[in-house]
Amino acid sequence: MKKITKLSSLFLLLFIFSCHSNYEDGYGPDYSAESYYNEGDQYIDNGENPFISTSEQNVSTFSIDADGGSYANSRRFLTQESNLPPNGAVRIEEFINYFDLNYPQPTDGSPIAANGEVAKCPWKPEHKLIRIGIQGKDIPESQLPASNYVFLIDVSGSMSSKDKLQLLKQGFNLLVDKLTSQDKIAIVTYAGQAGLLLESTSGDQKGKIKEAINSLGSGGSTAGADGIITAYNIALDNFIEGGNNRIILGTDGDFNVGISDREELITLIEGKRDNGIFLTTLGVGRGNLNEGTLEQIANKGNGTYEYIDNVEQLKKVFIYEKNKFYTVAKDVKVQVDFNAEIVDAYRLIGYENRILNEEDFEDDSEDAGELGAGQSITAIYEIIPNPAVGFETGRTFSIDMRYKLPDNTTSVPFELDIVDEDKSFAQSSDYMKFTASVAAFGMQLIDSQFKGTASYQDINDWLYQTNLDDPYGYKEELKSLVNKASQL
Repeated sequence: MKKITKLSSLFLLLFIFSCHSNYEDGYGPDYSAESYYNEGDQYIDNGENPFISTSEQNVSTFSIDADGGSYANSRRFLTQESNLPPNGAVRIEEFINYFDLNYPQPTDGSPIAANGEVAKCPWKPEHKLIRIGIQGKDIPESQLPASNYVFLIDVSGSMSSKDKLQLLKQGFNLLVDKLTSQDKIAIVTYAGQAGLLLESTSGDQKGKIKEAINSLGSGGSTAGADGIITAYNIALDNFIEGGNNRIILGTDGDFNVGISDREELITLIEGKRDNGIFLTTLGVGRGNLNEGTLEQIANKGNGTYEYIDNVEQLKKVFIYEKNKFYTVAKDVKVQVDFNAEIVDAYRLIGYENRILNEEDFEDDSEDAGELGAGQSITAIYEIIPNPAVGFETGRTFSIDMRYKLPDNTTSVPFELDIVDEDKSFAQSSDYMKFTASVAAFGMQLIDSQFKGTASYQDINDWLYQTNLDDPYGYKEELKSLVNKASQL
């Protein structure tokens, strides 16, 4: 019996070694192993915003968040790995803002417009929801400013699997197809050290640019900080006044040479962002995904974070929503002042790592989020009304916003007026129904203490009551994700 046990153990070890070798060869791990996503991946679990009593603090201030990475990453957990995502991977504001809601465009010459409404909360009927919607102005493709791109590509050994470097190469090739002769691209790579693979090259030399992209291979350690410094230097050398100057970083975030500490990397990025250069980070892969760092350095680098899980996501980022690379407003802040006589308490759903101090609102040195051309942003508050006071008795809250033009340092204030008409959830707009459903989905995934009576079935019922524009099927796909999550 002992001999059989030892032999079985030997076969088990050989099997594990075989699986590990296949992964190194680029075939990928067995995603059905539930423990896999905890092995080396790094997330930041920010918890949840609590309800805040208006008698203690009646003003709420936050920075917008235009990222979509959390939703795409969580989608991969659900569809490719048949697992629920870890709580740290779920940022509800990124779930909501993954979707283009096509809010009404600005009509007064401003780069942004705002809208909103109040309705009963579907998962807690005695509560109410406030939806705040922000829309960036559309820019026709023929009127987009010239772009100075620097592709910063991780080619270290950890990028060898097919869902990492190969996927990024496809995406960068898609963007090259959209370039014009007024655009230019440089390519910086980094592994053990950073290097300039392609000097800044006109967008009409597509063959030369694609040849450089397609030549990329992986190997070595990861000197991410050196790559970032080199990319910013190249971007500055080729800076276009009034243009779109942007670094696009593609990596799993496994920085392990030079500056690798998250806080040090953030400090490095903060020192570069005032040069008029924006930073987009693209996360890929599993096993050593440093998602927390990628999201944070995009936040601090005047940019956005996206996760690339499949070819369709490549098309979304590089083709369908390419206009988001063109910032129309930066340092966008929102401040809500609640009437303590009417509102007992409030809770901002999501945006846990975007909360600002009240005094930060008018401080133009305080960084906040960016808004791309044609991009929509939504924030939702859940409020507990004072049951002894009717909504007709006075103004429930006031909403102020501030933003800067991309090349300015002084913010522009504006207000949003929303009237509480005591609407039921059924009477609310499709915008409210959809965004509240997405928020409820996120709360279900993390088993939120604030999810109330909502179930996965409720969420899909609410989604099926909406009829929003969905040219690429992302909103329809959400329904299947809700069904998938309910089975796990």
